[in-house]
Amino acid sequence: MTRQDTPKDRFRAVGIIFFILGLGTLLPWNFFITAIPYFQARLTTGTNSSAGLQGNSSGAQPGPAQDNFNFNNWLTLLSQLPLLLFTLLNSFLYQCIPDKVRILGSLGGNLLLFILTAALVRVEVPPQPFFAITMGSVWFINSFCAVLQGSLFGQLGTLPQGYSTLFLSGQGMAGTFAASAMLLSMACGADAQTSALSYFITPCVGTLVSIVCYLMLPQTAFFRHSLERTCQHDPGNEVETKAGLLDPEERSGDQPDGLQGPDKPMLGMANGTVRTVEINLESPGKGAFPLHNGGATGAWNRSPGPKGPSAFSVLRKIWLLALCIVMVFAVTLSVFPAITATVTSASESRQWRKFFTPVCCFLLFNVMDWLGRSTTSYFLWPEKRLWLLPLLVGLRFLFVPLLMLCQAEPRTRLPVLFRQDAWFILFMLLFSHSNGYFVSLTMCLAPRQVLPQESELAGALMTFFLALGLSCGAGLSFLLKALL
Repeated sequence: MTRQDTPKDRFRAVGIIFFILGLGTLLPWNFFITAIPYFQARLTTGTNSSAGLQGNSSGAQPGPAQDNFNFNNWLTLLSQLPLLLFTLLNSFLYQCIPDKVRILGSLGGNLLLFILTAALVRVEVPPQPFFAITMGSVWFINSFCAVLQGSLFGQLGTLPQGYSTLFLSGQGMAGTFAASAMLLSMACGADAQTSALSYFITPCVGTLVSIVCYLMLPQTAFFRHSLERTCQHDPGNEVETKAGLLDPEERSGDQPDGLQGPDKPMLGMANGTVRTVEINLESPGKGAFPLHNGGATGAWNRSPGPKGPSAFSVLRKIWLLALCIVMVFAVTLSVFPAITATVTSASESRQWRKFFTPVCCFLLFNVMDWLGRSTTSYFLWPEKRLWLLPLLVGLRFLFVPLLMLCQAEPRTRLPVLFRQDAWFILFMLLFSHSNGYFVSLTMCLAPRQVLPQESELAGALMTFFLALGLSCGAGLSFLLKALL
């Protein structure tokens, strides 16, 4: 078989499928945090007929219940802790549970939990049980998402780099998709209960589409060929990923002459997705995080050899970048959404106050974060002066007091210095763009600091520190909320 005989990705079907799967992996987190006004209203009134997504008559944020339950803080913490734990657990699960079971099981679990969340819109539940049920759903949904992401990135390791880019782009679109769904449900003119129900039905449909798309993957000749080629090029690889999708008769095939296996991207978790410059769908190229030698291998597919790299030696080379990724997410998750979602508008317009949080907090953050990640497609400053990076990342700590001194309610200690909406919008623009840029920058630069054979371990370590930063920020949000 020659290169010309390689099956083509007809109609870009595989690329579209992985874009949709990327979107589906981060839909749960984004749909929950964007619906914070709905959950706060339910916890305040204890009834499903509350203002919810529509906002209350005054446009103010809920009061005592918000203080008693600390919903924003618990939502953030119970989203990130399972992400950290199950990211580690997935490195063991892949050896004993096929990818097909892990991926379909995770998507099925998410679908059932979103159906439960949508059903609760129509059910009268007292605040305390409603809070407990919601937090339980958040924990299990994010556990499923951690397993789902790790498993899908394992399968992306068999494909050219362009498919990793599309998957990560889909993840980057999840926040904007959730914020847009929120705005549409609010603007449709329906009552609050119908608006909330339509909002939570959207991720149910999205998850169901993701399941259908994943089941379609083995039907494409291009995807089957990529799996077969990877198996033949590296017989020492753990091949349960392929076995989970293909029947025994489909796993045979000839080795393409003169071709090398596609490079494998490192893992991007939760909000830590990265976009790269080129999207070349049908030819192997650089991994999602380019190396100086143009190669990367997937830590989730390959069993380390007897002389594998030492985690300590690799950490010594990337510790500065690992520290930066922890700092970036510690700052971001400490105030978003725990503090930023409680900032209210100073405008007298009732309509603007109603849309202020969905637009200026969630939609603005996700759009600017995506643009920040895209910026690294054009330059990677300060690539040549890495010692500047922790200083630049450290400047983001200034956003913590700046956002806390905006009109966040309720507050009992700190004064409000920035009452005008323009200040909050300006801070959010810089805050979200810098988050996206530094996340993408650190994850792009990490593999360049190590030898080719160490890249997979570097990717695993950066993934761990990324999740650690998310968890640290979620924990810190409790302290900052108490200081308001």
